[in-house]
Amino acid sequence: MKQGIHPTYHEDAVITCACGEKYATGSTVQTIEIEICAKCHPFYTGKKKYIDTTGRVERFRQLAERAKEKQSATGTGKKPRVKKTTAEESAKQAA
Repeated sequence: MKQGIHPTYHEDAVITCACGEKYATGSTVQTIEIEICAKCHPFYTGKKKYIDTTGRVERFRQLAERAKEKQSATGTGKKPRVKKTTAEESAKQAA
């Protein structure tokens, strides 16, 4: 191995979860902060909760609500698709 190109390895690195749980591990980073771990993840706890730190679920709900309001205000739903025909196809249909 070449000397001087590898990062420093910390055997006493600490991973800290948002719930307060701490894990000791080895890493090239001294401290790591995570949002969710095995102690608070819904899969392991059996509790159903939304893991939405950036507000994506709420933003989606707002967009869906606005779309419903806009659709009810115009009084129309989606327009049906109309197949575009070429000149050859329209000539065949006319014949």
